[in-house]
This record gives sequence, structure tokens and C-alpha cells, in this order.
Amino acid sequence: MAEDNLFAAFLTARRKELRPADVGMPTGGRRRTPGLRREEVAVRAGVSVDYLARLEQGRDRNPSAAVIGALADALLLDETDRRHFTMLALAADAASKCSDDAGLCPGANSPQEQLPPSIETILRALNPTPAFVVGRRLNVLGWNSAWADFAAPLGLLDGQHEPNLAWFTFKNSKARTVIHDWSAAADHFVAALYSAKSRWPADDNLRATIDALRREPEFARRWQAQPFGEDASGTLYFDHPEYGSVAVPFEMLSADRDQSVVVWLTDKVETAARGLRLVSGD
Repeated sequence: MAEDNLFAAFLTARRKELRPADVGMPTGGRRRTPGLRREEVAVRAGVSVDYLARLEQGRDRNPSAAVIGALADALLLDETDRRHFTMLALAADAASKCSDDAGLCPGANSPQEQLPPSIETILRALNPTPAFVVGRRLNVLGWNSAWADFAAPLGLLDGQHEPNLAWFTFKNSKARTVIHDWSAAADHFVAALYSAKSRWPADDNLRATIDALRREPEFARRWQAQPFGEDASGTLYFDHPEYGSVAVPFEMLSADRDQSVVVWLTDKVETAARGLRLVSGD
């Protein structure tokens, strides 16, 4: 199976996760490997075993919409996983047909890393609410002074020319101290990168970032689970050196296809320090 074929990886992993009882099959008898056999999934989906093997091994990357739907039914995918499964299939098909030289592969063209003046204006206008911009790799491309004031004591800006949320979480020793629910944050960032990889399979810089992070056992374990998700809103929990235990709601706003503005709604935060407000009023 090709290393970059996330559709094949998802298909294989999901087949191995299911048990005969999940699909109403007898549970008796010993199996050499966990999960359903290819033959069993092929019958449920109405495809040949050879064709299913080619999909799992990455030798065929362009299943029809009907086949994708039949496989999703056979694998008992819920609505969220079905959308993800379909997106991975489309990305694998596009990657197999595109030409890097022509810039047709998703992600083959260099992403926009320079902040447009309009986004810089938005960041300044959002002050005193902390806000920053992330790129495909979760690299922080720019921020306003309010975010710097909040993020710097956490260590997010320690000696980094270009801060990266995932790199900080997995590579900076401060992360496990200041991120209260480290495991949940780690899962969130791995899932975001997994989604980015499926969306931009030909982005060499994105691939290099992921490959470097996969040398970290905690990242590799989470990546192996093939997570998916890019929540546009949620809550981050910090043990902040200055403000104590805080739960910070966030909202992510897409600026363009390569950049997103993230707002930390610290004006809604109650801090451990009596009388302290994270965001000052006018």
C-alpha cells in the first residue's frame, strides 16, 4: 500500500476493526487475523475480492461513487466517517491523475504563507481579543499583540521563527505542563494534520512536517489511528503561568484555502486570579 494513500489505509483499518458480530455474522471459529476478511467485505459491498485487494493495496485509486457508497455501507460508516471516506477516495483519485509539473495535484502549488494586508488588518482590528492565523501545517503565520501576550508565557513563542501548534504540543517540554488536557489537544492537532494531508496530498512541506512529527511515538500512535476532524470551534484548557487554570473557547474562520484566522475568546474566560480580566475593555 502506498504510504500516501490515506484512502487505502482507512479502508484496510476499518475492515480490520469490524467483527463478524457487527455485521450479523456467526462469531464461532478461529481467525488468523482480527476483523472481517476481504471476502466478507467484498460480498457485502458487491465487488470482487481482487478489486477490493487492489483498493487496499493502492493499485486502484479511482473507485466510482457507487463503489464508495457500497463500501461505506459494508463497513458500517456513520455520516461523519462516510464524508471522510469519500473525501479520501477523491483525493487519492486526484493524486493518481494529476501532474506536479502542471501544478494540478492538490497541494502541488506552494501555499500562501505571507499574510495578505486584509488579514493583517483583521488581526489588528480584533485586538484586544487574541487572534492568530494558521497555515496548512498548523504553522502560525501571524498574530496580534493580545495573542502574543497570552501565548508567550505558555511557551508558544519560545525561540521559534515560525511557531507551530503541533510542533509545540509534541516537541516542547512545556506543553504537557501548560496544556491541561494535553491528550485531547494532541488528538485535535493530529486530526487537523491528517485532514490537511488528505486535502493536499502533494504538499511537500506538509508531508515533511508530518514525517518529522511521526518520529515522536505519541504522534505516530495517534496518526496510526487515522483520525479525522477539523473542529471550527471548541475549547482549549490551559494551566496558564499567569492566569491559572483557564478554559479558552476558540473559533476558526477560514480566510482562504490555505489560511485560517483563529480567535481565542478570552473575554468569556473566568480566571483563577480574583478580579483579573484576560481582555481589557475599552
